[in-house]
This record gives sequence, C-alpha cells and structure tokens, in this order.
Amino acid sequence: MLPIIYQDDDLVAINKPSGLLVHRSAIDKRETQFAVQELRNQLGGQHVYPLHRLDKPTSGVLVFALSAKAASYYGQQWQENKVKKQYLALSRGFAPEDMTIDYALRQEADLTAGIEAGKEAQQAITHIALLAKYSLPKALDRYNETRFSLLQCTPVTGRKHQIRRHLKHIAHPIIGDSRHGKGPLNRACAAYFGLGRLWLHCQQIQLVKQDGSALSLQANIDEDFETLLNQLSAYKV
Repeated sequence: MLPIIYQDDDLVAINKPSGLLVHRSAIDKRETQFAVQELRNQLGGQHVYPLHRLDKPTSGVLVFALSAKAASYYGQQWQENKVKKQYLALSRGFAPEDMTIDYALRQEADLTAGIEAGKEAQQAITHIALLAKYSLPKALDRYNETRFSLLQCTPVTGRKHQIRRHLKHIAHPIIGDSRHGKGPLNRACAAYFGLGRLWLHCQQIQLVKQDGSALSLQANIDEDFETLLNQLSAYKV
C-alpha cells in the first residue's frame, strides 16, 4: 500500500518510496511496479493524473489529480513555476551555509516523454540552506575524514535533475547519485552505513487549491533516511 498523505475531491498525494517509478519508462523496461498503477488499484480503479515527477530513487511528496479538469488547473501552476517545493539532500563535503545557485542547464533527453536533449541552456535557480554538517573520522573518499552536509534545497525552476545537477556544479554532489555523483564514494558510503540509495527527499509541496486557499503537503523521511541521519548524528560538527 502506498502511503497517502492527502486526499480530496481533486487531488491525492502520496509519500513515494525510493526505488519506485512514477510510470512506465523506456529506460527501465524490466520494472513491473509503478506509482500510477499502484495508486489507481489502491483507489479502486480511479484514474489518476501525475502532476509532476520524482526520479525513481527520490522519495517524498508526489501529487496526482483525480480528473482531467483538476489536472489542467494544477498542471498550469507547475508550468508557471508557481508551486513551491522543498527537498532534503545529503551531499558530499561542507557546503556553504546559504546559497543561491543560478546556473543554466541544458534540457536532458527524456525517452519516457519523447524529449530530445536541448542544445541551448535554460535558466535554472535553486536556493540551498545548510541544516547540519558531519565529519566522519574515516577515509571513505580521498581524505582522512569524510565530510557531509545536510541541505534544504528549494528549486525555483523545474529542470530535469535540477537539484542533482546544481549540487554537482558546486562540487557537493548528493550521496548515492549514480549519474551526477561520485561512484567510489557512493559505494563506500553504502558499504559503511549498510544503506544505499539516492539521499534526496521531497519534504514539502505548496500549491493553491481551486477555491483559492493554500495547500501544504508534507512527507516525512523514510526509515532508511532516518537511520542514516541517526548514525551521522554522532559526527555532527
């Protein structure tokens, strides 16, 4: 059963587990489980319209409309970058305390949506805030100690893999990011902590309902994420 965190006549939101695809993908042809189908079955066959996407390894708030009319209304908020999103990420190294990353990104190819890679970069902005720093007295990377930062990431725009690519750009890639991170460090961390995934979680999404009222949807981190942070808490600096 998918954990439903909110439901009304227009919307339903879940706390998507890491490792679950939103819908079928040409990239993961062997996958047989998808959030769209599982939620539809869970709601007794109710058709659902995903309003946005989370990468397969990303966990957190995932919102669906329950009708074509609602999908059109809420989808426009996403298209116009009016939806406020907040993510939690564990990154490599000691990141700056507060920073706005304004770095244009080219459109990445998306086989699922039939989108080819773009030639011209598009504006992309992400605000980051440092929540905690950890220094593990063990060489999992190139140095005698391994440093981590727990970050709150607020993307202003919605480019594909934006947070992951922006953190790579400032040399603080997300731990567990197989595409934009450091493979040896990812593997070393997974082996040391006994936990392996992309440490990126969508904590909160804020949007405006059709009656004009504000709606804030929040999802707690999963057990693995909480376990990792508990292990790191002994090394907080």
